[in-house]
Amino acid sequence: MRYFPNNPGLFAENRRRFVAGMGVGGGVGSGGGIAIFASNDEMPANGDAHYPFRQSSDLFWLTGVWQEDTMLVLFPGHPEPKYREVLVLVRPNALKEKWDGKRLSAEEGKAISGISTVLWADMLDTLLPQWIHMADSIYLNSNENDRRRGPLISREYRLIDELRSRFPLHTLRRAAPILRELRAIKSPAEVELMQRAADITGETFRHLLHFIRPGVMEYEIEAEIWRGFVSRRSLGPAYESIVASGDSARVLHYIANNGECRDGELVLLDFGALYGGYAADLTRTVPVNGRFTKRQAEVYNACLAVHNFAKGLLRPGLLPADYTRQVGEEMSRQLVRIGLLTTADIANAGVDGPAPHSKYFYHGVSHHLGIDVHDLGPRHEPFREGMVLTVEPGIYIEEEKMGMRIENDVWIGVNGNLDLMAGVPITVEEIESVMAHGRHVV
Repeated sequence: MRYFPNNPGLFAENRRRFVAGMGVGGGVGSGGGIAIFASNDEMPANGDAHYPFRQSSDLFWLTGVWQEDTMLVLFPGHPEPKYREVLVLVRPNALKEKWDGKRLSAEEGKAISGISTVLWADMLDTLLPQWIHMADSIYLNSNENDRRRGPLISREYRLIDELRSRFPLHTLRRAAPILRELRAIKSPAEVELMQRAADITGETFRHLLHFIRPGVMEYEIEAEIWRGFVSRRSLGPAYESIVASGDSARVLHYIANNGECRDGELVLLDFGALYGGYAADLTRTVPVNGRFTKRQAEVYNACLAVHNFAKGLLRPGLLPADYTRQVGEEMSRQLVRIGLLTTADIANAGVDGPAPHSKYFYHGVSHHLGIDVHDLGPRHEPFREGMVLTVEPGIYIEEEKMGMRIENDVWIGVNGNLDLMAGVPITVEEIESVMAHGRHVV
């Protein structure tokens, strides 16, 4: 791995929290629930090639292991303590390692996860049925992220089908609701990793401010993002980087990154580093030539005002619907101020129709952030202490071929929030000052 080793205590605490969420009762040896987690598949590309491996976020959250063919078994009611937590790894194979590289040893698996019992995958067929026979219910995982799309049947779903067929009288239970609640609340150890991801992202952004100039291609900027991340021990981007100049900035998930950045235009940068398994998510919109025009600065400052307003709202107990409504109202006020809406537009808006500001701001204000850039978390329950949310209002003006978005990552606390990107240039003056300072070599 490129990043410094994570503290295995982080994953031990996560497992403790999950087992508590299982609500296992009756004491040791009385059966109870067993939880089984599987890694993601290796995804084939063309021929004998594979896409880069990405671990199951839930399995990583519980173990810290980033390797294919990994499993975790949690059986807190097992009469033998050594089998209450079991990490399952693929057995190292000298011939395979000559082609594909080293696989984790048992000792390395223990060091990463903090799990004392490590078994090889080829041993599981004998032991797992015995453990399941002692259990009353089986907790299995599935992808219940609200944003999941596509019909792909992953290893998790194949495991569900297999165990339902082999053990039809056992009760199958969902691990996903427990994980959704737990992963939404970030511990200080998790936020420390997210802060490092945010710092790497911010350092890279400062370099980009010196690199961007008229005539540069969007893909050249993307290459600098990769270089800035990897040279700072990041695994790379946490998601496909968006480098959208000119009118392309109005496309929310623009990833072509093949246009030329022209004098007088803006370029929207939406990117974030992956460090220690955790993501950052930053957006800034900057002038290609280093100076905002009067109109660009006017729109940017309106977007920044909404951004700061939204950050000021975030607190435990606030309902997401109320948050979205209040931010929308502030966006409407700012759009009136910069001449995109009138007070009559707002007054005449129907209760059941689209909000007037939705013509210029047509996406959500925030999303959960963590191991995944669109992380797990309840979407309709009040915000809680420990959640990390993005704050990313945007203004998109078709008539002016202009797109603007500003995004930081915020950890919610009872006595105040922590902006993980507080040190990243964000005002018109800060951005122009850094861009005027001259080229910078990483």
